[in-house]
Amino acid sequence: MARPEARLGELKLPELRYDLEARRELVVTLNRRSQPRLIPYGEDFLVEKLPAGTRVIYPPPPLEALPDPDMAIRYALLRPLNADPLFAQLNPNLRVTIAIDDISLPLPPMRRPDIRERLLNAVLQTLADYGVDDVHLIIATSLHRRMTESEIRRMVGERAFKQFWPERLYNFDAENRSELVMLGKTEMGEEVWLSRRAAESDLLIYLNINLVPMDGGHKSVAVGLAPYQSLRHHHNPSTLRRSHSYMDPRNSALHHSADRIGRLINRQLNVFSIETAINTRMYGPMLDFLHKNEDRFTDWDRWRLKGFRWTVGAMSRELRREALYRYAAPYGMTGVWAGETETVHQHALARVFQQYAVPVKGQSDILIVGVPYICPYNVNSIMNPVLVQCTGLGYLFNMFRNKPLVKPGGTMIICHPLRDEFHPEHHPSYIEFFHRCLSETTDSLELEKRFEAEFARNPTYIHMYRYGHAYHGVHPFYMWYWGEPGRQHCARVIAAGCEEPEVAKRLGWEAADTLDEAIAMAASPYGRSATITYLHLPPLVIADVE
Repeated sequence: MARPEARLGELKLPELRYDLEARRELVVTLNRRSQPRLIPYGEDFLVEKLPAGTRVIYPPPPLEALPDPDMAIRYALLRPLNADPLFAQLNPNLRVTIAIDDISLPLPPMRRPDIRERLLNAVLQTLADYGVDDVHLIIATSLHRRMTESEIRRMVGERAFKQFWPERLYNFDAENRSELVMLGKTEMGEEVWLSRRAAESDLLIYLNINLVPMDGGHKSVAVGLAPYQSLRHHHNPSTLRRSHSYMDPRNSALHHSADRIGRLINRQLNVFSIETAINTRMYGPMLDFLHKNEDRFTDWDRWRLKGFRWTVGAMSRELRREALYRYAAPYGMTGVWAGETETVHQHALARVFQQYAVPVKGQSDILIVGVPYICPYNVNSIMNPVLVQCTGLGYLFNMFRNKPLVKPGGTMIICHPLRDEFHPEHHPSYIEFFHRCLSETTDSLELEKRFEAEFARNPTYIHMYRYGHAYHGVHPFYMWYWGEPGRQHCARVIAAGCEEPEVAKRLGWEAADTLDEAIAMAASPYGRSATITYLHLPPLVIADVE
């Protein structure tokens, strides 16, 4: 009798395309009778009446989740792409390292069991069945902060945590020189450094979650288990200026560099990649109205919105932040693939674009985005001004393929209160970067030349990274560099609803008290002919701009 996994067919790449005409309905042009739109605004939402003629782009509805994720994972391990099945690569004498994506994704964190727990349980069971006991689990934090014990327990689950923590389950340490090894240089002269444990293993397994196209592929190992010596080759303003879009790996200099490094790693190591994709089911039944077109709200939706805003408004800022970080999203896994890194990533990318891509005709003079309370670098923390810049100009500006939503020389309006507020434990170097470095220059090339090496080698920041829960000293520079394509493309950036105009000025932005004021400022050079697009998220949406 066939095993249950045999009933799962392999989905071919052509089957992962989306219905073009159905997706066009997600692009709505407002008229005078249109309802106000919800716009993320830090730890709150704005409800704003946008001008008639504004184009609003909505995220696609969630793809159907796999009915049995655990069975799908077992199938992927048994039928990998361009690789032998996992069990066929095992023997009791192997030294195996499992690297795991950190807390940066997904956002917000998903309800338990986390996909990484499901993957780990399946992989660890297979290793145990074949007598492999020399196994280490490394959280691939790169230069991110160390995850806490409770965060790791929640992510990997009780079984793996009790068996491996802390001797064989731990955070990667990019500053432990004795645990790093140089594998060589790429054809472009890029130094390739990696975790010694991973490099000296007979098998390196990487467990990945794809939330956006810039995740996964060679970027997983080449970044997640690499120190500053390697990252500096692609996490720099010169490389990022050449990147057409982070969301389109075909035209990203960042991805090209990571791919070169990753291919060198894969030539020397036996890497078995496992990638997953999730849907856009970010909100549970009580909050699912946040995913809807506001013109289609029912009376029940309006009552829920009113109650939600009243509840949020009645909380102190600290309590509101704590409540938001306790929220877990009911994401569903839409695909899982295992095997050779590049082939696996091609399948994962196709599913990601199938979930997030929306066809859009043409560019606009003005692009409006709302920055929510969370990004990959402030989970259980504070969205500081440098991260607002990174999220707005780095990620949200880049939510496109082919060409940006805003015209060259156009204006981007970013809705966020923009306070001078930092988490001193998680982001200590950000404080100095914002108050000292940005007060002298906002030019990325100048910042790299004058300050980057100093922050990268600062012994205090290194100590806080290794033994506390601080992002590496150089991390704020990378977050600033992420905004480089947006800065080069847009003539103006206006912070709408800005509570501290001096913060906007420090970032090189203009400030407006309200969104209406920001739109008036942005539209003044164009008069009534100004074209406006509002990118309605979260959940995420990637615009296929024609």
